[in-house]
Amino acid sequence: MKRKLYRRCAAGLAALMLTVSLDGCGKKAAVPAMELKAVQTDDDYRTCYEVFVYSFRDSDGDGIGDLKGLIRRLDYINDGDDETTEDLGCTELWTMPVFPSPTYHKYDATDYESIDPEYGTLDDLDELVLECHARGIRYIMDLALNHTSVEHPWFVQAADYLQSLPDGEDPDVRVCPYVDYYNFSREQQTGYEPLADSDWYYEARFWSGMPDLNLDSPAVRGEIQEIVRFWLSRGVDGFRLDAVTSYYTDDRSSNIRFLSWLNETVKSVNPDAYLVGEAWTSSAEYSRYYESGVDSFFDFDFAGQDGVIASVVKGGKNASYFAEAMAKEEQLYSSVSENYINAPFYTNHDMARSAGYYAYDDGSETKLAGAMNLLMQGNAFVYYGEELGMKGSGRDENKRAPMQWLDNAEGEGMCTGPEEMEMPDMKFGSLESQDPDPASIVNYYRAAIRLRNAYPVIARGKTTPVEGLQGKTICAFTRTAQDSKMETVMIVINTGEDPQTLDLAKAQAPVRHLSSYLVTGEDPAVQEGNTVTLPGRGIAVFTR
Repeated sequence: MKRKLYRRCAAGLAALMLTVSLDGCGKKAAVPAMELKAVQTDDDYRTCYEVFVYSFRDSDGDGIGDLKGLIRRLDYINDGDDETTEDLGCTELWTMPVFPSPTYHKYDATDYESIDPEYGTLDDLDELVLECHARGIRYIMDLALNHTSVEHPWFVQAADYLQSLPDGEDPDVRVCPYVDYYNFSREQQTGYEPLADSDWYYEARFWSGMPDLNLDSPAVRGEIQEIVRFWLSRGVDGFRLDAVTSYYTDDRSSNIRFLSWLNETVKSVNPDAYLVGEAWTSSAEYSRYYESGVDSFFDFDFAGQDGVIASVVKGGKNASYFAEAMAKEEQLYSSVSENYINAPFYTNHDMARSAGYYAYDDGSETKLAGAMNLLMQGNAFVYYGEELGMKGSGRDENKRAPMQWLDNAEGEGMCTGPEEMEMPDMKFGSLESQDPDPASIVNYYRAAIRLRNAYPVIARGKTTPVEGLQGKTICAFTRTAQDSKMETVMIVINTGEDPQTLDLAKAQAPVRHLSSYLVTGEDPAVQEGNTVTLPGRGIAVFTR
């Protein structure tokens, strides 16, 4: 099956033209993002779709999502066929943990080399990998190494042994090696929980059901080596690393040293494996983690309801701040590692969903913010359901609600969601209702992903603000790559409600031909000579 990275336009728009009209200067006329052509790439600068399997798609009628259900919906993520128009065009898939676990979220594993029965079997995982690769999708797993479940056999055996020791007797790792797998103490310390029926305590910074692993233990590191070999040998393309700042509490240097070891361990098995770490802190701090050699770290400064993107869209920051902040952080990251690959994201499973950020939004703000994330440098991430404008805030379960495939919550394949979830009101409707509407959020996301992927320099280039065009509601920047085969582009974003007319000559814009545009309404971007009219909340891409 031919791999597809970008599709032609969908839902009410004309099919991609074999010939294009020319403007008065003899150049190709600007086209909507929905009509952009494919550019084939194969590196770590991708568009990744995050899935919570539990809530994504159910295949067996029990209301819980599973791997078979995910496989049946891979064509929605990317069907691998240039001739179809219904998929998103994402080229990477990240699933939250799929290992056996006593919790619904499964970040507390009881076995790192198996699949939770609620989700399926190892054979299902193998099929998922094969089907992803057939569509040009790389697959990365979520790997939580900071802690296990208290029900993991390692902890159970260690706890049983310590509880059996006579008072005051020291443990012997030759008798029970698993006591060295965790951080046990006879003294109560911050972040430690009491071990029942004993005078022992164990470190569990997140929750008493998640005992922290002793990552200095050679035996634990040996187990981790086997875990990564196990999954990489099955075709898994890499890992999302959970809570990397918590491996060693308040000890950045030790965290970085462990990540360096982990990166070397993974790359020794598969040099092309991709790693992305969750370092939930400021860019000043997580930028230092690139010293480890790990490919990517999530860009928290731009994410969430208080991040750069939402602040700009809501008007709390000038539009120009978006370009300035991107350029500043690119300089910061490159000062630590020339090989960094930023991992921009807008929301994830721990954050309130973005459709709730904007009061009285008709959808245009939700759309624009999603596109801004996709216009960032690096490997961009999209959380499932954001492309539908799903809502959910408050408790974590609400942020992980069922994917809205159908209007009928009890329809085929629909999930019931986590047990304690408070089902939010889905303001913009299901995929079923949005699909036929060219102006829907999902069709806008399809176009935004196509725009990102049609110009490889967007993900791979360096950001330079265009000062002459920057302003309160106008953000303008160029992207330039060292690779001369990637042409420089200028991207202009109008974050305001009203159209703006720009004089490219007065601004001395370095790139002036309107090549493509992405709009939230019906009006296109229009160029006449050096004058460009950009609709409210519109995006324009310029080339030479």
